[in-house]
Order: sequence, then structure tokens, then C-alpha cells
Amino acid sequence: MSTDQNATQPAGTAGDDLVSRRAALAAAEPGLRVRDQAERLGVSEGELVASAVGRDGADGARVVWLDADIGDLIRAIETLGPVMALTRNDHAVHEIVGTYGNVKLGAHAGLVINKPIDLRLFLKRWHAALAVEEARGDTVLRSLQFFDIHGLAMHKIYLRPDSDRAAYDALIATNRGAVQQAPAFEPAPTPEPVAATAPEGFDADAFLTDWSHLADTHDFLPLLNRHNLSRPAALALADGRFARKLGDGAFRAALEAAARDQVRIMIFVPNPGCIQISGGTINRVEPRGPWINILDPGFNLHVREDHIAAAWQVDKPTVDGTVTAVELYDDRGDLFLIMVGVRETGVPELPEWRALVHALPGSAA
Repeated sequence: MSTDQNATQPAGTAGDDLVSRRAALAAAEPGLRVRDQAERLGVSEGELVASAVGRDGADGARVVWLDADIGDLIRAIETLGPVMALTRNDHAVHEIVGTYGNVKLGAHAGLVINKPIDLRLFLKRWHAALAVEEARGDTVLRSLQFFDIHGLAMHKIYLRPDSDRAAYDALIATNRGAVQQAPAFEPAPTPEPVAATAPEGFDADAFLTDWSHLADTHDFLPLLNRHNLSRPAALALADGRFARKLGDGAFRAALEAAARDQVRIMIFVPNPGCIQISGGTINRVEPRGPWINILDPGFNLHVREDHIAAAWQVDKPTVDGTVTAVELYDDRGDLFLIMVGVRETGVPELPEWRALVHALPGSAA
């Protein structure tokens, strides 16, 4: 974790203004989630949550900055027992219940694989850890929340009724940091646009030939990097060979078919610091407003259908045969969800998954 001495505003300073504005917004629009409150107030979610450090609320809510190495905190989560892991981006929220364990952290990436918990961690992007207790009706939600330097949520871990509350309290007591040293957040840079097409003069034949020689799905990103090509541009070049643009409603149709036919699927939801993965059958698929949801015991997924600017079928050759994915992109061209059939290394793709994807409607464009 950063030991940046730039402090969030302690009580009695301009930080109080943000706390007051949040309280006024909460009174005017009760039930508004913190992420939406932050957007309304023109600050990052991390900044808004951290503004409450050292200001325990009358309703029992409190926020504590944890002054500890992020990796050590991740390793300690196992002591909490069953928890709910939450990873989200602007368009999808992935929630799964399980116990952390089998943590492997390297210089560039880390893993937590203790099914059903399945995470890929990029801890260099993680900046601050906060323990958050917030009133929610007659209960108090307790969580550990991790943010990058721009206040973007990387990952959250929520206690459940059968979690070890004593271990949670001990973790906070051991790692509680001084309010005056709590890390500050920096404004996020304006994101660069994602190129939708290949540059003029690009050697498409060479690129597609290299695509045809892929041996593993993990080779796809290095392929893009070697050719200095964005994913949207790559899919446009591969359309009709290794990719197929799907029609409106294809993602919902895929979820409904997977639930109906009990096809085992894997769903990946990424953000810059974490990829959270689920695997298995799904059952309850429900639309609610702009969201399409999986609402199963122990696993929830929420996706803003109106944020799906493009959905693609993407085929990647491997030594085990073709791996077929459904990939969702937003209006900037950023990938925000991948769905594939459950598979193990050395085993071909599930034929029922491939048939499901091939049956999805294509784009009329």
C-alpha cells in the first residue's frame, strides 16, 4: 500500500463539506448507492468513502483506513470465513459467495483460486484499503473496500451472517492507520479513445495468419500487443473469419439459453485491478429496469443492457480446439465482460456451449 503522506481532509477542514453534501444528497435521495452519490457530487467513489475516515456517524457507520500491505490483507481474508466478493466496472457487477484461500501473489499479477472464489489480481493498481461499516435498514453492512489512486473501486469484500466477525474486528485493530496519514486520491486522466479500425497500411493478412496460429487463449492479448492493435479493430478485421458481430439482445438470449439448457458457463468481469470469474450452471435470469441479472444463491451478476454497444462472438484457436467467447463492449470500445463455456486445459470446448453461441442472432448491420 502507498504510504503517501498527502492526507484526506481530517475533521474540521474542507473534507467536512463533502461529508455534509453527501448527507444532504442521501436525505434528498435515500437509497442512492455510494457510487452514484460520488458521481452526483463530482468526486470519485474512493474519495467519497475516505471522506468519512475519522468521522464515525451517529448511526454507527464508520470508515477505517487500513495501513497495511495490500497483499498481506488479501492473504488475511481467509480468516474471515465465508464472504461475498464483489468486482465491478461501469457496466457489470459480479458477486459471488465463498471463502478466500490458495492465494498466490507475484510481481505482476496474483491469483485467488478457492472455488467458487476465482480472481486475477493486478495489485500495482491498488492504492488504498478501507474497512467500511454502513447502516442498511436494521442491519450494518461490514466490508473491506479497495481503490486505485483515482478512487476507482478495484474489489470489495462483504461480511455475511456466517462470517467470522471476531477475525474481522481483529484485522481492523491490527491494521488501523492514523487518520492524518490516510492516502489521498488523484483526479483520473481523460481516457484515450479506443481505435475502432486498424491504421492505414496495416498488414491484415499477417495479423489474421498469426491469429490462426494461436495455441492458447492467453496468447490473444500478446498477439494484439505485437501488432499494436485494439480489440475492436481486431474484431473488425476478423469479422466473418474469427469473429461475428451479434445482434441486439444476444447476451440476454445467451443467458436465458444457458439457464434453460443448463449449459455450464464461465463469466469474467474485469476492471483495471481485478478480474472476477464464475463457473457453472445458472438458473434465475431476470430483467429489472435497464439491468439483466443472474440471481442465484451464492452468485449474482448485474449487467446494464443499455450499455452494451457491441456484442461479438470471438473464436480463438488453441491446441485443444477452438474456444468460443461472447464479448461485450461499451460505447468507447472497452471490453467489459467475457462469457465462455466451462472448460479445463487439455479438454475441448463443450459442444453444447458452441451450439448455443452459434445459434445467437447476428447483427443486421
